[in-house]
Amino acid sequence: MEGEEDNTPRERLKAVQRRLRRAWPVLAAAVAALLFLDLHRGGSGLAALLGAFWVLAFAALLPVREARPTAGRASSRSTAGSIESLPAVHLAAAVQDPLYIVERGGGIVHANAAAVGAFGPIAPGVSLQLKFRAPEMHDFITRVLENGTEPMSADYAERVPIERVYRVSAMPIGEGTGLFVFLFKDQSEARRIDRMRADFIANASHELRTPLASIAGFIETLRGPARDDAQARENFLQIMQNQTARMARLIDDLLSLSRLEVKPYSAPTEKVDLCSLLQGVGDSLAHLARESGVKITFDLPPGPLEVAGNRDELVQVFENLLENACKYGSSGGRVVVSAEDAGPEAEKTVTVTDFGPGIPEEHIPRITERFYRVDVDTSRAQKGTGLGLSIVKHILTRHGARLSIRSRVGEGSSFTVHFPPPA
Repeated sequence: MEGEEDNTPRERLKAVQRRLRRAWPVLAAAVAALLFLDLHRGGSGLAALLGAFWVLAFAALLPVREARPTAGRASSRSTAGSIESLPAVHLAAAVQDPLYIVERGGGIVHANAAAVGAFGPIAPGVSLQLKFRAPEMHDFITRVLENGTEPMSADYAERVPIERVYRVSAMPIGEGTGLFVFLFKDQSEARRIDRMRADFIANASHELRTPLASIAGFIETLRGPARDDAQARENFLQIMQNQTARMARLIDDLLSLSRLEVKPYSAPTEKVDLCSLLQGVGDSLAHLARESGVKITFDLPPGPLEVAGNRDELVQVFENLLENACKYGSSGGRVVVSAEDAGPEAEKTVTVTDFGPGIPEEHIPRITERFYRVDVDTSRAQKGTGLGLSIVKHILTRHGARLSIRSRVGEGSSFTVHFPPPA
């Protein structure tokens, strides 16, 4: 402990030397003062030297307390020492992204858990170039190991089992260690969002440009060759009205989707009876069902079927589902709306089933994407905007619910909404 005497003779000697070195200015002044007094009184200086000896002996034997570092300094030194003593594998384990430590020859020294989870296990010493066989990664690893001093970065993409894109950063560890760290930052989600944004802008522009081009062409015709043709003018005006209505529907759906995305999420607390809501939606779409030659039937529980939700948003969900069933499943002649309540602790479901041509299996995973259509010509003929199911998906996500789709070509399609049990 600090302040205690040292135990061994060598340690005691070192302690004495340290004390004398620290106190030499004071001791020198004391010796000079004794010598001056002795000589002033007519002495030979021997008494002064004897007194100086006793002063030195007393100073050597006097306990000296070592200066204690302040709390801040002690904490700083302790923290720095603990960080410096941490093994590299512990630091690598704290990184959430895949990370490899590689020696100058290219062999893997260590792979953290995230790297093992993302790319599979690999034995230490195996070359990193054998793990990543893409030519661009081979070139990147070679450049990093040959340069050896500067940080570098490159993009790396995997196609199987799923498409993933990484930003790979590499840099040397310390000075003269001969070790390098390769860090893989997953950019897949950001790239997917960028691609969706670009597709959305392109699709929205196309959907608006087509009716605008049609309207502009008819206006030019009406002002020219068809100026005095009453029959042509009537036909063209009807087409222009249809095209403007199509643009209005598209803009309404875009605004609705935008509002859903911008509106802050909060858990719905309103109790909504799905049975009465579904009956009301069926009544509002009765005219569309007649025009499509479809009969809507209901298979609902006898009592109320309550869920927590926003009534207006849920009306929008089932209007979209029922309208799609009437339009695209009209060849089946009927649409069935059924609901099931499996108990207070189980989820509640509502299913809208049509008996039309069905949906090919490869289209089902993408059918809720914005502007995605199974059959573009049929969708436009039915005045669809390609945004209805995307709106449905957004609303259900806000309600903690989900949409499942089952379909077989030639047998129809079923869209089922699953509401979670009450919390």
